[in-house]
Amino acid sequence: MNAFLILAEVPLPAPQWLTVLIFAATYAVIAIGRLPFRFRLDRTGAALLGASLMVACGTLSLSEAYKAIDFDTITLLLGVMIVVANLRLSGFFRIATSWVVARARKPWMLLVAVTLVSGLFSAFLVNDTICLVLVPLVLEVVTHLRRNPIPYLLAIAMASNVGSTATITGNPQNIIIGSLSHIPYSRFAAALSPIAAIGLALTAILIILFFREEFLTSEILRGEKLHVNANGPLVMKAIVVTVAMIVALFFVQPAAKIAIVAGSALLVTRRLKAEKVYREIDWSLLMMFCGLFIVVAGLEKAVLTPRILDAVRSLHLERTAILSGVTVVLSNLVSNVPAVLVLKPFLTQLADQNRAWLTVAMASTLAGNFTILGSVANLIVVQKARAHHVEISFWTYFKIGAPLTAFTILVGIWLL
Repeated sequence: MNAFLILAEVPLPAPQWLTVLIFAATYAVIAIGRLPFRFRLDRTGAALLGASLMVACGTLSLSEAYKAIDFDTITLLLGVMIVVANLRLSGFFRIATSWVVARARKPWMLLVAVTLVSGLFSAFLVNDTICLVLVPLVLEVVTHLRRNPIPYLLAIAMASNVGSTATITGNPQNIIIGSLSHIPYSRFAAALSPIAAIGLALTAILIILFFREEFLTSEILRGEKLHVNANGPLVMKAIVVTVAMIVALFFVQPAAKIAIVAGSALLVTRRLKAEKVYREIDWSLLMMFCGLFIVVAGLEKAVLTPRILDAVRSLHLERTAILSGVTVVLSNLVSNVPAVLVLKPFLTQLADQNRAWLTVAMASTLAGNFTILGSVANLIVVQKARAHHVEISFWTYFKIGAPLTAFTILVGIWLL
């Protein structure tokens, strides 16, 4: 409370207030999802507008704005996106999903299979893209088997969030944290993989408990197989490059170099037009990252004086439980990526920065399961399901997502 009173008493000159206004307006649009009053400005547009205003009002020079962008983050994310695009276009995900679900003989086994596939792939290959791939595949299977699709779709979203906690390449916020903290890929995975593993088990258990009529049955499934249309040589090449990239990430630095080399190598082919790969890349996400880096740099330069940093220090963010709580609240207010960036200047003041960054990675990712709006992965699953005439309500998600978030965050605090 004392910290907030000090913050409120700090006098800010007009230019600083203007910087605060730009920052607050940018984050407000990001939190809402779009500019109100029928304007079509989305989150990416808000980030770019906020960044340009930071330069226009003189808070940052153009060269300072360029320097604010962490190109290691952008490069790493772009490289992983290219790798995932090749895996998807080659038919790899369809082959893998078909192989796993065909061996499920009971509904609960099918749920566990979906949970593991979503969680394990998300651990290495950016969870948002995994959700895009898995939803239509899983819907095809459960519809043919005449099962209730909702618990399996919830498993995709929730397991994707939980599994992506494990590594730097699991989700966009972890990629940012990996670049800013310089924590080695292997150390990051060693610290957070146990939390992800326990979280995946809790995900399956909670879904089974809340959908007992679907899973507590003696009914036998007939091992449904998906029709697979894949390009064999392209699948093999994508697998080899992906495995080589993952192995290299554990032993070689920097991660951005490994990812972009792997992605670029996959563009050299006679079987797939590069334009198809480019269409799979989320360019708007990359642009939003660039904008947010500049917006946060403007706030950091103009407003975060030593006195304010001292005031925030009194909140004791070095304590894992407190930092986790702040991260969870902030992530659900403005989304996890903006939350990580706004916490950055405060984490660099802490004595044990590595543990702080790992705590933020854990909490910001697991917080995504609290509500449907908690992560982009959730929204992808809901929107894809709606396109197939399956509705996932806010409360259906919340009754499982809220306790799952609480349990997994407690596990994370305990292990960290």
